[in-house]
Amino acid sequence: MSVVAVAAIAAGLVTGCDAGVRNSAPATPWCPTVEGHAVDCGTVSRPLVAGRADLGTVEVGYARIRHSGGQPAAGTIVPNPGGPGVPLISHAAEAAQVTAGLLDDHDVLLIDPRGTGVSGALDCGVGADEFQMGTRELQREAVGRCADRLGDRISGYTTAATADDFDAVRAELGIDKIIPYGISYGTYLMPVYAQRHPEHVAAMVLTGAYSHDHDPLQRPNAAAVSLALQRICERSRLCDGATAVDDLRTVAARLRERPLTVQAKRPLVLDEAKLATLVFETATSNVGAAPQTMTPLGMLPAALHAAVRGDDAGLSEFVRLTTEEPAYENIGIYMTVTCNDYQPLWSPGATPAEREAQYRQRLAAAAGEFGAFSAEGFAAGQRDGGDVCLRWPGIPGHQRPDQVTTPMPDVPVLVLSGDLDAVTPDANGKQLAAKFAHSTFLSVPNTGHVPDLEPTGCVTGIVARFVRTGTVSDTECAASIPPIVVAPVTN
Repeated sequence: MSVVAVAAIAAGLVTGCDAGVRNSAPATPWCPTVEGHAVDCGTVSRPLVAGRADLGTVEVGYARIRHSGGQPAAGTIVPNPGGPGVPLISHAAEAAQVTAGLLDDHDVLLIDPRGTGVSGALDCGVGADEFQMGTRELQREAVGRCADRLGDRISGYTTAATADDFDAVRAELGIDKIIPYGISYGTYLMPVYAQRHPEHVAAMVLTGAYSHDHDPLQRPNAAAVSLALQRICERSRLCDGATAVDDLRTVAARLRERPLTVQAKRPLVLDEAKLATLVFETATSNVGAAPQTMTPLGMLPAALHAAVRGDDAGLSEFVRLTTEEPAYENIGIYMTVTCNDYQPLWSPGATPAEREAQYRQRLAAAAGEFGAFSAEGFAAGQRDGGDVCLRWPGIPGHQRPDQVTTPMPDVPVLVLSGDLDAVTPDANGKQLAAKFAHSTFLSVPNTGHVPDLEPTGCVTGIVARFVRTGTVSDTECAASIPPIVVAPVTN
């Protein structure tokens, strides 16, 4: 939902490696080189807001990685790695890695969503680290500042506008049907594309998935945190799952009353909300990509158990590890799209005071439904939810994706979730899969957000077979994906 997937796939992959294959558009300075493949690059001019010529245009950049076989392409895969706000062209090598099993007979079309990468990167005056590490009040202030800076241009950055950009690129290249491959926010974007342009969808792959009408309070995500702790303890036999959840509840309650200051990239105030952010969003991302390497999720039960007993060293190290990675999202687009399109917890036409009151009422009604966290703590830990958009003016008359009733196309759909993922948990993936007449849902064990990252090739193999046949078969390899490393809990 809010954490990039493709950009973090494998260390050592570098876009622009010398392929010995010339790009067909070498004059385009940002056109990537992908080993063994020709790459076509270009831009398509699009209005920022339809009917508002005064707001200008955006040049949407694309890079088509050509398949290596001699026959015409069997199809065109269009991936989107999430965010919202993550560009893709600069991560062409990683995208090629994810689709390596298909590039011998399928083209892969990379498009930077409007406001990212080469497609008019948006700057609304907010830094990624400022937003990620700031307090909740600073995050709300940043959202308001972004809105003030954008003014009427707010209405140009929606999921629907991006979907229509993708179709304009498809039409420009003369491609009849595409295979959307959505990852994280891409699983929110690509169904919007499918609703708006159903005749151009051959099949869909949605991994790390969630539906347009997912729970705006994100209660399944809170439940998934507890489930992930229980699963890693059960599988490793190095901790007790129930104890780990109780320890998380105890530490969250303590930080709610007495926040801890931790020196990370900058001093960070670790309160319950920030702990929630780092646990559910960051710690369950990329889990399973390197199963023999200790991860923040793997060290969490031991860190929590020590913190309950007054030793915060492990908890501080957890914070440092979960904040050291650079942000891949364009944070301006992240804020703009989520505040425009996700379900708010108040009436969009309400005054600021009314919004605040409505938000508090929704939280009070759901008290006790957030696993190890309080309602206020977990809601405030959501960078794309809770009250973060309280000061966002919104678009008058805008129809959010959850308000659209257009049916999904009747095409084969594969939905994948990692069973340790609390960003887009199994419950959300199942909810999305149910919206398609011919879908298959697969929960991949020992993986987090997203399962494509696991290194055995099981998931990419399942995806490749699905793309070629439209069916899912032989998923037994998923049972052999190894469990992650877990630090032993000692009393």
